Amino acid sequence: MIAQNPAINILPAPHRLGSFRHYTNGYGCFSLKMSKKTQFGFPTKQGLYDPANEKDSCGVGFVANIKGVPSHQIVLDAYQMLKNMDHRGACGCEVNTGDGSGILTGLPWGFLEKMAHQDLGVALPEKGKFGAGIVFLPQNKAERERCKNTVEVIIAEQGQVCLGWREVPVHADKADVGPAARSAEPHITQLFIGAAGGVEGDDFERQLYIIRKRASH
Repeated sequence: MIAQNPAINILPAPHRLGSFRHYTNGYGCFSLKMSKKTQFGFPTKQGLYDPANEKDSCGVGFVANIKGVPSHQIVLDAYQMLKNMDHRGACGCEVNTGDGSGILTGLPWGFLEKMAHQDLGVALPEKGKFGAGIVFLPQNKAERERCKNTVEVIIAEQGQVCLGWREVPVHADKADVGPAARSAEPHITQLFIGAAGGVEGDDFERQLYIIRKRASH
């Protein structure tokens, strides 16, 4: 574990001499005295060092097809990987309420085109000419509409086109979502944005990035 602050850089393998640990920070050496209780853990709080600032990461994994072939099996494998790292996430007294997890995947173009046509009656532009995003909105309908209107104004100001909002099917009961998580559950929608004004490639990606940042801030 590397602990950092503006003054020191504690290396993960210190030199141990007696009841002291000696660390090198690039400018010289300093020592942190070890108590008997923390001899095999972190040093005691002193000076700029506080063991309360030590932390570890949540579980992170990566699954890919080395030949670059899109496959639903990748999603299934990633889901299994998340289940295998259950011990790396926090949870409360409710066994079915955790601290959240997620999967980042490529855009399933064919699926999006099908759903947009089926749910919105919209024919999406060709691949690369539209963007899709998942948006968390308030459960209150009036507040939700106000947020959507704000996002649509931002899209127009950036010179792009709002193609529509799709209601994402959510089955919290079937997913066994706990009461604590249900109480904070957002209204989940999917937003489609079309490229306009001859914008394409990285320029379109840049506009989508600006839209997302403006909408979330």
